[in-house]
Amino acid sequence: NNSHDKGVTKRIRGTFCRFIDNFLVKRARSTFDVLINVRTTYSFMNWDHMKNYNKKEDIVMSKEVITYINENLYGIWFLIGAALVFWMQAGFAMVETGFTRAKNAGNIIMKNLMDFCIGTVTFILIGASLLLGEDFLGFIGKPGLDIFTAYKDFNYSAFVFNLVFCATTATIVSGAMAERTKFLSYCVYSAVISAFIYPIEAHWIWGGGWLSQIGFHDFAGSCAIHMVGGISALIGAKILGPRIGKYSVRTGKPHAIPGHNIPIGALGVFILWLGWYGFNGAAATSLRDLGSIFLTTTISPAIATVVCMIFTWIKYGSPDVSMCLNASLAGLVAITAPCDVTDAAGAVVIGAVAGLLVVFGVWLLDYKLKIDDPVGAVAVHMMNGIWGTFATGLFATKSAPGFQIALDNGAIKSQGLFYGGGFGQLGLQCLGILSVAAWTAVTISIAFLVIKATLGLRVTPEEELRGLDVTEHGMPSSYADFMPAGDMFYSRGTSAEMLKGEVPIDKAVEVVKVTGREPVIPPTATAPVRSAQAKDSDAPKITKISIVCQQSKFEDLKIAMNNIGVSGITVTQVLGCGTQKGITTRYRGAELDVILLPKMKVEVIVSAVPVEDVIEAARKALYTGNIGDGKIFVYDVENVVKVRTGEAGFDALQGEN
Repeated sequence: NNSHDKGVTKRIRGTFCRFIDNFLVKRARSTFDVLINVRTTYSFMNWDHMKNYNKKEDIVMSKEVITYINENLYGIWFLIGAALVFWMQAGFAMVETGFTRAKNAGNIIMKNLMDFCIGTVTFILIGASLLLGEDFLGFIGKPGLDIFTAYKDFNYSAFVFNLVFCATTATIVSGAMAERTKFLSYCVYSAVISAFIYPIEAHWIWGGGWLSQIGFHDFAGSCAIHMVGGISALIGAKILGPRIGKYSVRTGKPHAIPGHNIPIGALGVFILWLGWYGFNGAAATSLRDLGSIFLTTTISPAIATVVCMIFTWIKYGSPDVSMCLNASLAGLVAITAPCDVTDAAGAVVIGAVAGLLVVFGVWLLDYKLKIDDPVGAVAVHMMNGIWGTFATGLFATKSAPGFQIALDNGAIKSQGLFYGGGFGQLGLQCLGILSVAAWTAVTISIAFLVIKATLGLRVTPEEELRGLDVTEHGMPSSYADFMPAGDMFYSRGTSAEMLKGEVPIDKAVEVVKVTGREPVIPPTATAPVRSAQAKDSDAPKITKISIVCQQSKFEDLKIAMNNIGVSGITVTQVLGCGTQKGITTRYRGAELDVILLPKMKVEVIVSAVPVEDVIEAARKALYTGNIGDGKIFVYDVENVVKVRTGEAGFDALQGEN
């Protein structure tokens, strides 16, 4: 109504027109050959020409522009999802490293790096064409090298996306076969999985193969990736055999071998959970579909973890940390196939079953099948991959935004059994599970047996005991600045009560006073040989006192020694246990029989300071009244020689002043 408003309107109209022309129309013209009179779109802002507005023409134009924006927006999200799936490699590396022993950490990191790199090479050469190539009889894609010969028209996004999924399949196997597999053999079977086993069965499901043609539904890979990786892990671990010390030679009872770094394992789980939003959601084609997928992908692992926590708390007396971490992954694996076609109620049930199934799976392998799986890969991926694929036939519902999309594309035939769809879809899911499982079991068994017969699959016992970091990669330790913890390190109970100011009466032990009484030598025993120095009554006696104590008490002991004039000490970090054999507890449901606890071993050599003073000062500094306060050992010393000066005996122990 005034010149100012007209000027503002004109500037807005001009800006909008330039945006349409430069950002949308020019790009749309390269994609759509049927853009009709693009400039008519401007009439939306040209109020003076509204009477000449051709509504039908502009609606067609607007729909094409919106379609173009929508396709490109989700194309970008598709690639972001692929990047998130690649980032999951870091999660798998952290989980496997944390759940195994420190002496193999470098080997595990190397395997997780190389299964992606080697997988990329084999996927370029053959895997991509077998998966994405022109369908041949519903079984495989036509082999070819289009990535080199027809790069201009190549589908770059689809290649990258399927490549990162392929690498995930191979890395699942690594965890179950950890700590005893030859690195060269691992590289070979990882290449086989990426080149042939995964691409062919994935073509059946996603590449236009026979399973996709009949309506089998696996949206993001519970079957194609996790079940296949889990079955390969099961067969590989069985052929490979358990780690040394996993099962009692006498009773066959499983021994727990705790992972060396649960915090790193937990970090890996969080990384995987984040990556799973791309894993499940990258193929979404609408905002509502994507939102529903994110919702189910969040609910299922959360429910699985809570159920697992409650169950282990009841069964074992405390919530099992590593098992709950596995349960989070189990819930994610189980929801992967039906994430787009199920609702919140279905996700709750799927997650609850996954939380129980993972505990059952670990128990089944440890106690019944006697298969050593250090990270629980079989329980997480195989069992929950099967469950998630099967659950699609139970919980698929048309109320989920992705159901209609899948139905229109022929990716599903009907609702699940619990939503009135009958047994039709459930039967298709079972057919897919059986066929893919059979293909995987046969091909991976052949691969493992051939590798075992030629290259050898397992390292030698000596190499396994020393650790694969040093024997396979020439690296003494992945933690160069830290003391290696040993094969049976478990820190629980080492200082919890020692840090308390009060000692429970029922745990207090009587302190026995040292009397200095000479030991009684049996008549049949030979009298100890005394040194020439000891025979000389004028020579000061030299005594070595070795004190084994709690780590938390070391500073107190050091101050006590300094107060009585003992300044020279030798300190060693050691592992050990007394007659109580450490602490009887459980790790992942298996008993820890003999636990080697971390201790400090402090050694002092005295001559001028009375031995009784050292013993009394050490006892006062270390005493709490609890079992495990430590012990003091006293030894006679034959002689002492100072290397620099050649001084011997008492003189060698004295300072420069």
